[in-house]
Amino acid sequence: MVNQRLDLPQGTLDLLILKTLALEPQHGWAISERIQQISSDVLRIQQGSLYPALHRLERRGWIKAKWGISENNRAKYYELTRSGRKQLEAEEGAWRKLTAAVGQVLETA
Repeated sequence: MVNQRLDLPQGTLDLLILKTLALEPQHGWAISERIQQISSDVLRIQQGSLYPALHRLERRGWIKAKWGISENNRAKYYELTRSGRKQLEAEEGAWRKLTAAVGQVLETA
């Protein structure tokens, strides 16, 4: 079971991206690396999922992007907007409530 890939529930990737950007603007590759690092290599976000999610969040106004220089090249850096911070707060609360309820069922059922 070590390093077994887990499928994220619908909407979870958006939450992880918003949380990752809460500290500082980052480019796409850094976002996926940070999620992988913090999750102890359990969560690996593929580019085919990451970039559509970033574009979706940008369209919703929760993040904004601007070009900058990364370690090797030019890159698009993403950062949270004020609306994105509010959304992160709401989604974090909902996630904690959901996981607590699921945990209760698993403990007692």
